Amino acid sequence: MAPARSDTALGDWCVNRIVVDRQPLLLLVSSASLLAVLSPARDVRRLPERLAALVGARLKRLGIDDRAVDAETRAMAPVVVAPPVDRSVLGIMVDYAKLVPYYLGPGRWGDETLPWAEERLAENPCFASRPFDCVIPKLKTPELLRAKWLAEGRM
Repeated sequence: MAPARSDTALGDWCVNRIVVDRQPLLLLVSSASLLAVLSPARDVRRLPERLAALVGARLKRLGIDDRAVDAETRAMAPVVVAPPVDRSVLGIMVDYAKLVPYYLGPGRWGDETLPWAEERLAENPCFASRPFDCVIPKLKTPELLRAKWLAEGRM
């Protein structure tokens, strides 16, 4: 049986634990927009319960309309934990994991600087080697949310 795909605008969310300056972080990436969320790796067992709140807060920091944030986060329930469907996202996550330490210098960062690093990742062009497929997460995210939730009349 094939794993179920998300029916949200931003698709499945992939997560990996990374370590920066001896501090564990969770790197979450949307499979559709490649938008990244960085979170301290605390209470990892409750991540499925907290996922919608983490994504909602990230979308608000990106300046997304509250109605789109609400529609997206409501559509994220229930959370199903499964292997990734789109393995190309894993390559993007490897790239992001290599970039994050450059954005969060040793000894000069904390929870309050994670949004700044997220914003730098959102400006990063992904799949740039593919003609006409370059994805810039901070541009792709609002585009996908408008297309999904405007079409369904939720925005």
